[in-house]
Amino acid sequence: MPTVLITGCSRGLGLEFVRQYSGDGWRVIATCRHPHLATELTAIPGEIEIHSLDVSDFTAVDSMATTLLGTPIDVLILNAGINPQKDATLAETDFESWPNVMRVNVMAPAKIASAFRPHLAASQIKVVVGISSQAGSITLNQRGRNFLYRTSKAGLNMVITGIARELAEEEIISVSILPGATRTNMGGPEAPRSPEQSVRDMRRVIANLKIQDSGSFIDFDGQNIPW
Repeated sequence: MPTVLITGCSRGLGLEFVRQYSGDGWRVIATCRHPHLATELTAIPGEIEIHSLDVSDFTAVDSMATTLLGTPIDVLILNAGINPQKDATLAETDFESWPNVMRVNVMAPAKIASAFRPHLAASQIKVVVGISSQAGSITLNQRGRNFLYRTSKAGLNMVITGIARELAEEEIISVSILPGATRTNMGGPEAPRSPEQSVRDMRRVIANLKIQDSGSFIDFDGQNIPW
């Protein structure tokens, strides 16, 4: 039975990843900050372990990795993220919040990948997935705005490419995936894609990854996205 570890599982894409992987018979290790409040998550049937984890607490990340030492992690999905100022202009930017956005969206994925490197190396599938965004593409940025989120997702993409290079000798595949505009708290109710569609499509891409894909920035159809 393969094992997937997913961060940010109390709602949205993280919750749907748990639902679909569990439904397909995977062992799921799910994290969220407040499991006692995550009623939808706790109601999902299957072999699911729920761990309380604030991804910005790096001591807690290390502690969880130690607790799970000896557990192979086939797929690590770095989903947890925040977007506190969607569509804010430069003049509206909350500069005091910027460091925390970078800690959650950029530093935490790097820390988690580092802490769980032995678990990935011990597995059969060996895949790291960063849930990114078109907002992280420098080439596709045509209007500015949302500086906190844009810079953090561009930073996540750099982290993923760095992981791909450093972990290549262990044959660990690392990619950034763009889920598309999805009807979640972050994507908004008018987004064209449902969480079920986005996760189904991303899972298909994940299942077909090859070592030569490592370090790529791709969308839910497996197409390359410009940096």
